[in-house]
Amino acid sequence: MTLTAPRSFLYVPAVKPELFTKAAAGDADAIIIDLEDSVPLQTKARARDDVRAWLETRTDTDTDTDTDTDTDTDTDTEIWVRVTPEFLAEDLEAVARPGVDGIVVAKCSVDALTQADELLTRWEEARALRPSDLIGLIESARSLRSLPEMAECNRVRTFGIGEVDLLADLRIRATPQTATMIDSLRTEVVVVCAAAGVAAPIAPTSTDFRNLDAFVASTARFVNMGFRGRTALHPSQIPIINAALTPSDDDVIRARRLLELYDLAQGGPTVDDRGHFVDEAVVRGAREILARA
Repeated sequence: MTLTAPRSFLYVPAVKPELFTKAAAGDADAIIIDLEDSVPLQTKARARDDVRAWLETRTDTDTDTDTDTDTDTDTDTEIWVRVTPEFLAEDLEAVARPGVDGIVVAKCSVDALTQADELLTRWEEARALRPSDLIGLIESARSLRSLPEMAECNRVRTFGIGEVDLLADLRIRATPQTATMIDSLRTEVVVVCAAAGVAAPIAPTSTDFRNLDAFVASTARFVNMGFRGRTALHPSQIPIINAALTPSDDDVIRARRLLELYDLAQGGPTVDDRGHFVDEAVVRGAREILARA
């Protein structure tokens, strides 16, 4: 079975609990409640308490069969939480709760992913929880070089790129002159994910959330590069991500026709309706389109 990840992730600061329910009821496939960069050190304990309280409220609502009120628990939105390696034990104790689909490990490393797996196992057994997945954020040269080893860690569904941190660590400025170099770093993540058999990686966030035209262009480009999801800082970016990651009706029709012709050829080489050569490699792409559709 090919692993997949949500198309769109919306970051929600853990210091703004009033946004949790609204975000979970929105258009994003998943939300990421952020206990890392968006939380000043002096407010981390309060933020953990707020996230814990919200998760417990959702659990209470899910198990309350006497209420007819519509809540965000009626949606299919996945709930993820971004945690920090320095505070992994504290963060996971607070958020390892029913309804959490996965954990995003910032500044990930083999040690951080291994520790997250061990801590989650402990809390899942103690609280009778279903297993949560992990997404590691590549934010340093060390994590980039450790990618193949990290991809073998338990629970890892895929990786994302914390590009601002990564470029700062590499001393690379994002300019037109360095665009090719930055693309090579992105491609490395795509290649490792494919080689390891984990889900296609999550494309980096754009901090210029008001420039939606640029976001449309960059998202389409990331899809062509092999990314199959993207994170967003603002709800206005979510429809763009979802549209870019959803195959068009024409793409789906063509993919189905390719499979039909390939089946008629009993798995041997054939040609499509335009006279183009079709073999297993071409059909593999068609299958991927249909899986995303």
